[in-house]
Amino acid sequence: MLALQASIGAVNDLVDAVSDAVAKPAKPIPTGAVTPSIGRVWAVAALGLGLLLAVPSGAATVAVAALGVGLGYMYDLRLSRTALSWLPLALALPLLPVFGWLGARGELPSTLLALFPVAVLAGAALLVANGLVDLERDATSGKPTIAVRIGRGRAWLLHAVAFAAAIALALALAPVVPAAPGADEGAPLGLRLAWSVGVPLGVVVISIGAALMALVSPALRERGWELEGIGTAILGLGWLAGAALAATGGAGH
Repeated sequence: MLALQASIGAVNDLVDAVSDAVAKPAKPIPTGAVTPSIGRVWAVAALGLGLLLAVPSGAATVAVAALGVGLGYMYDLRLSRTALSWLPLALALPLLPVFGWLGARGELPSTLLALFPVAVLAGAALLVANGLVDLERDATSGKPTIAVRIGRGRAWLLHAVAFAAAIALALALAPVVPAAPGADEGAPLGLRLAWSVGVPLGVVVISIGAALMALVSPALRERGWELEGIGTAILGLGWLAGAALAATGGAGH
């Protein structure tokens, strides 16, 4: 997954090299630290490595990886410059736990399906928030993201509502974790800690990030977006720990 994300990022920098020269001149290609030819080699090599590393986990895992990277390229090559820029990440974020779980276990628990609508909403919220971070730079370079189109106030409200809906769904669809007769065993105790702490901590971190996103300062908005991403990951990991406990009946193996 790290390699696939590197490939997506390289393609994004290649496609946006001209606009980045105006709006983000400190990025590697505009500064000359990386040439476009090296960027292309990096993108292809990272893609090949990512897919190759997924092969031992089976064809289904490779297919999920290919779908995820395809959505990333769709954002890079076309949708990042449209009002639909939120769509690829909204669809790709649910694939991350699927990729990890399928690669490790070879199958998916039914409880994981409930995470899909939560991840779609969180992915859309994160993409709108990313547009808020780059609002001034995107407006200067003429990049018509959804934040540029509807303005900072409405974009913040839209992303906050999407996050609120994602959190509400995550809590409403949370897996039912039975009492653990083996709670003194290491593995279930670790999962229970992740489940009990991860979900509320993720909500708190997302909320702090959303508050920073409402500020005028682009630097503080960027910190807010980072906190929202971290909070989403914490919430997701906590939720997945609960799903793992539910799948094993709360006992260690």
